[in-house]
Amino acid sequence: MTSEEARRSEKAGLSPGTLMHVGEKKTEKTRITVIDYDAARFIEKEVAAVEDCFPFKDTATVTWINVDGVHDASIIEKLGARFDIHPLVLEDIMTTTQRPKTEDLGSAVFVVLRMIECDDKGLGLTTDQLSLILGPNFVISFQETPGDCLDPVRERIRNGKGRIRKLGPDYLAYALIDAVVDNYFFVLEKQGEKIDGLEEGLIAEPRREILHEIHLLKREMIELRKAVWPLREVVSRLDRLESPLIKKTTGVFLRDVYDHSVQVIDTVESFREILTSMVETYLSSVSNRMNEVMKVLTIIATIFIPITFLVGVYGMNFKFMPEIGWRWGYAFVWVVIIGSVLTMLAFFRRKKWL
Repeated sequence: MTSEEARRSEKAGLSPGTLMHVGEKKTEKTRITVIDYDAARFIEKEVAAVEDCFPFKDTATVTWINVDGVHDASIIEKLGARFDIHPLVLEDIMTTTQRPKTEDLGSAVFVVLRMIECDDKGLGLTTDQLSLILGPNFVISFQETPGDCLDPVRERIRNGKGRIRKLGPDYLAYALIDAVVDNYFFVLEKQGEKIDGLEEGLIAEPRREILHEIHLLKREMIELRKAVWPLREVVSRLDRLESPLIKKTTGVFLRDVYDHSVQVIDTVESFREILTSMVETYLSSVSNRMNEVMKVLTIIATIFIPITFLVGVYGMNFKFMPEIGWRWGYAFVWVVIIGSVLTMLAFFRRKKWL
């Protein structure tokens, strides 16, 4: 049983809305950063206590509160109380095995996504749940670990590039979702390079190690598929929400993300099919190699059949065998042996078996 399954089993029987972290066990201190901005000004800071971000709830500016670490129930509970987040939503935030989804909470919109990164050591993929709360003038994002794919959004806010500083929190939520989807393309590009390398190795020499790497990639594709397959519905539902928190002008951008999500899903499915065909190619190559070995062994055995018969006949212990006393008998036997071998080799070559 994994640690996540163990933690989930501990929640069995607890009342709905009970805050308990389900996920990889963390001991690091929760880190909270606040970015507050409008078209004219910009503030970015890390707060020492969760209460320091409470005043930003009622400002006229747009505020992005990012929480790194969802294992501290007291911090999550205080944020929920101040920003009117339902306890069931807080429970989902702390359960880091959620399926991507969109929920309309009336006073807020709740979105769950999976961020996927390539491991720095090239050992595979790392996943992180990203939970977004879209409010009237704020976006709160929750994630398990500090590293993420949201730095391009931060840079756009810092530098005032594009329209992000001029638009509201709904556009900020779109920008965060778009950054996650764009990062999928980067991950898929890396996976595509791995697949290309394995294909070349498979054609050159189908080793057992390649089959092992193919199976690892297939497992990563399953992880990717679990993250991206619900994404289409997440974005589509977000676009269809009749919520005053999402302006119609933002719908155009959400539909663009929807198109990108479809491309990601199609690419993942294509890679899965390629990996399946690579396994079949490997098995076919191994079978062909075995057939080649069997063909060589069969040819060798066929060549030795008349030789074995000939030497077997003259190896019998009969007293009277006329050829035994023949002066040129030994040389004649060798002529017959060599002649039969050459004849069969010529026949095999003519049939293109050699």
